[in-house]
Amino acid sequence: MEVSEAVVLMAGAGSRLRSEARNLPKPFVPILGRPLISYILAALQNAGIKTVYAVVGFESHFVRQEISPLIPRGLELRFLENPEWQKQNGLSVLAAAKQVRAPFLLAMSDHLFEPSILDLLFARAQARELNLAVDRKLDSIFDLDDGMKVQTAGDRVVTLGKTLEIYDAIDTGIFLCPAELFGYLQRSRRDGDCSLADGVRLMAADGKVRAIDIGAAWWQDVDTPEMRAHAETTLRAQQNTH
Repeated sequence: MEVSEAVVLMAGAGSRLRSEARNLPKPFVPILGRPLISYILAALQNAGIKTVYAVVGFESHFVRQEISPLIPRGLELRFLENPEWQKQNGLSVLAAAKQVRAPFLLAMSDHLFEPSILDLLFARAQARELNLAVDRKLDSIFDLDDGMKVQTAGDRVVTLGKTLEIYDAIDTGIFLCPAELFGYLQRSRRDGDCSLADGVRLMAADGKVRAIDIGAAWWQDVDTPEMRAHAETTLRAQQNTH
C-alpha cells in the first residue's frame, strides 16, 4: 500500500521526562545525542512519507522553531495546533481530521521504532480498516505495566487498555488509519474529551481493527528517565552490531 501522509502527536507536556532533560519538550529530549523526534522523522521519510502533520500544543512556538532544522530533505512538515493539549490525545488526532488524506500513518513523537515496522505495516495493512502494529514479545517490554495492552483474536483486535487483565500483545503506537477513525473518535467524546484508545475500542467492537504483529522488530516508548536510558542502551547495542 502506498501511503504519503502521516500524523505525529507531539502536543503533550511530557512531564515525567522533563526533569531529566533540561525541561526540554519531550520531542527534543536527546537519545544518544540526537533529539528524539529526529529518529521518527527519519523513519517516516525512509518509508516514503512526503507530508507530516505535527500536532502541537505545549510550548508550540518553541517546538515549531526548534524542529525546523531537524526536518529531513524532501519531507514537508505542517503544524496543527491543539489548543486543548492538556486533555487526552484523541483531540490531537481529531485536529488532523480536515487536513490529512486517508489512508494515513499515525505515530507518537515519543516512540522509537525500527523503520522495518513501517514496511511491514504498509505491506499487510487493509486500507478500509484501522491497522495497529502490535508487539507480542511481552517478555521484552521494558515497562509492561505502563504499556497499552491489546487483546486479539487472530488478526482482530478485540479490545485494548492499560488495565486489561487478559491480553496477548502491546500497542506500539503505530497505526495505519482510514478516515473512519475520526468519526469513531467523535462518537467516543465525553464532556468534550476523548483518548485515541477510546476511539480504537469503539472500532474494535465493530470488528474494524486489525492487529499486525511486528515480529522480531524493536520499538520503545520513551516516557520516563528509565525508559530513555533503556532505549539508549538498546540503540547503542544495535549500532555496535551493525
